[in-house]
Amino acid sequence: MAEKNAAGKTVTVEQVGSPIRRPSEQRATLIGLGLNKMHRTSTLEDTPSVRGMIAKVSHLVRVVDGQ
Repeated sequence: MAEKNAAGKTVTVEQVGSPIRRPSEQRATLIGLGLNKMHRTSTLEDTPSVRGMIAKVSHLVRVVDGQ
């Protein structure tokens, strides 16, 4: 597992849905991913916790690429 993180695995996500009229947990998850406005992108380390956050708001974000 340490080798996987050392290799610099990243995932880029783009916000494609609005957090308006969404539960506060989903808004907080978007902020945790570094997203807060439409069509913003954020490059994050590809870890299980980040993947779980993406899964929670999968209807609001799009995975641009995962390297």
